[in-house]
Amino acid sequence: MVDFEALAKAMGDLDEDTVNSMLEKVMEEGGSEANAAMEACQKGMEIVGQLFEDGEYFVGDLIYAGELMTNAVDILKDAFTADAGEGQPAAKMILCTVKDDLHDIGKNIVRSMLQAAGFDVVDLGIDVPAEKIVETAKKEDIHIIALSGVLTLAVDSMKKTVDAFTAAGMRENVKIIIGGAPVSEGACALVGADEWAHSPQKTVSVCRAWA
Repeated sequence: MVDFEALAKAMGDLDEDTVNSMLEKVMEEGGSEANAAMEACQKGMEIVGQLFEDGEYFVGDLIYAGELMTNAVDILKDAFTADAGEGQPAAKMILCTVKDDLHDIGKNIVRSMLQAAGFDVVDLGIDVPAEKIVETAKKEDIHIIALSGVLTLAVDSMKKTVDAFTAAGMRENVKIIIGGAPVSEGACALVGADEWAHSPQKTVSVCRAWA
């Protein structure tokens, strides 16, 4: 049995060897604790974020932490894929960081989780304007949209994106989830999104229900 508090600490310490060995042990034990392991890694990322705010970690540490999380998903992905159900067609969805926000660490982690869960993810990248999202959804016939952002101003861009779907007469045909640091229940209501999430696990769970 893996000590998940120790796993969170190892992630917070950016201790790659310990994190990887503990995750590999989760998989050796059958993968049933994969979600708990991912939650521990998420707690570790929160530690990293706090240390960055305190000036003890720098941008390079944040990037490295993002790489550790992406690798964590890679180690655990077979357990998530098993949960997705065999033989089900991949649901197509859009994922992006909204306009005026250049952050992609969280988005990339969510993308890895969604792909592991069997989604066909159209990743539009960062700083994506509302028109491009709407245009892609229309062209590709996509009905699930995940919008990411880290900056407070991202909430405005998310609202503009939802409004753009309304203006295009497509709002009733899509489900929109927003995620990232500035997102909350209140922000979700302001934006007009269908759901919100702070964790990759919730994003996957919500999108599965919509697929």
